[in-house]
Order: sequence, then C-alpha cells, then structure tokens
Amino acid sequence: MSRIFDFTDAIVRRPGSSVVKGLRAGGGDDPTLAGVLAEHAGYVAALRSAGLTVQELDPLEDFPDAIFVEDPALVFTEGAILLRPGAPSREGEGQFLRAVLHSRFERVLEQTDGYADGGDVLVMPDALSSGRAFIGLSARTDRTGAEALGRLLEELGYRAVVAETPPEVLHLKTASSLVDEETVLATAPLAASGIFAGYRVLEVPTGEEGGANVLRVRDCLLVGASYPRLADLLDGYGAEVVVLPNAEIAKIDAGFTCMSLRWRA
Repeated sequence: MSRIFDFTDAIVRRPGSSVVKGLRAGGGDDPTLAGVLAEHAGYVAALRSAGLTVQELDPLEDFPDAIFVEDPALVFTEGAILLRPGAPSREGEGQFLRAVLHSRFERVLEQTDGYADGGDVLVMPDALSSGRAFIGLSARTDRTGAEALGRLLEELGYRAVVAETPPEVLHLKTASSLVDEETVLATAPLAASGIFAGYRVLEVPTGEEGGANVLRVRDCLLVGASYPRLADLLDGYGAEVVVLPNAEIAKIDAGFTCMSLRWRA
C-alpha cells in the first residue's frame, strides 16, 4: 500500500442543524437533517473501520458548510496549512480549526493572499518522491490564492502545479480523485483537459459524474451508493470498494474527500 493512502488519523466536524442550508452550485432541494446526520455517521464509521483514529469536532451552527473541513485546511505528515476559502460565507471557518491543528502538528502555515479551497488541491501518488500537488483554478480558488498556496506547499516539500479546470467544475476534486498509485478517476471533460497527462485516467461512466469524488483510505475505496456502474468500474484496483449512502450530503455539493482531514502521524 502506498504511503499516500496509508493514513493513521483524521479530523471531522459533526454537522449542525444549519447544514441543510449549505452552499450548492446548482440550487435544488435542501437535504434532510436526519439524512445528513446518518450519512456523515456512516462516513466516520467507514474511516474508523479502515483503521483511522478519528477526532470529531463540535458543530458550528454559524457555518453551515463547516462539516467540509478540507476546504479551509490541508494536512500532511509534514504540517498543516490554513486556507482562505473562496466563498464569503466560509472565510471565518479557519479560526475554528487553528487551535486543533496547532495541537496536532508542529508546523501550521497560513495563507494570507487570494483565495483557495482545499477541494481544489489534489496531491498525486508520486508526491512522496517529486512532491507534485495540483491546484485547480475555480470559482473558489483564484490565481493569486493558488500561487500563494503553492509557496506554502513548497515550504512543506511539495511542488505545486496550477491547473486550468473546465468552467463547469466546482472543485478539482469534485471531478477527479485518486484510485491507486497510478490511476486518477476523472469526468470526461476533466480527463480531456490534459491535466493528468502521464497518469492512467479512468473516465467516470456517463450519467454518474456526481460520483467522481471517491476516497482511497488505506485498503478501502469509498464510493457513493448512487453510482453502481462506477463501483463496478473501480473493483479490482487494489482496494475493497466500500459503497456508502451520500445522496443527502451530495445535495450540498459534498464529496468524500472534503469531509475529513487525513494524514499519517
């Protein structure tokens, strides 16, 4: 198993009742609170079942999207980075992560220029040798923020590559994720963009683009239950496919990667 998937620890934040009013790019109905709570609990249970020690933070009612802890922060074995999320309603979330990150990491860096969401950062399987991390430009990550984040990543030993993403992509990791050490899962438009040249790219089955964000955790691969063809496609890539309900959380543009901060201690 590659070290990039061999996490030992994770931080999550429990949903508050305000989560049903979370941001969403395409509008649509609110999720049910009971549904979000159940799906989030299932997600946390899956992380623990995979062998991770999970720290659960209290809800933040003033920040409906605060359960998506990977947007205001990034964590690595080498340290953590507090980000400046691109949505105005989320700018204040980082202050509620600062203390816990300082308690868990020797180095905590902070972005001060531009805007960048952690959902736009994809650390590649070869990062442990060459340090490559893609930063996708989006409505939530501007070029100033991407370049500022790139400088912080360099301090931790990672080489940032700023990437242009198709205009319909909310976050880079909304439309792509890692399957194994050599394979990236991506929607057809993102696969065609050429960002992942040099890697094996699997295209998400037509009609199941909403499932592009999967999460490899050690020997498990978390996949949304609404995407059966995708689950079949991913069987056989060195991990057990674990199908999790996520239809309610998906209504507020959630993916599996954004709901936790994961690292190897």
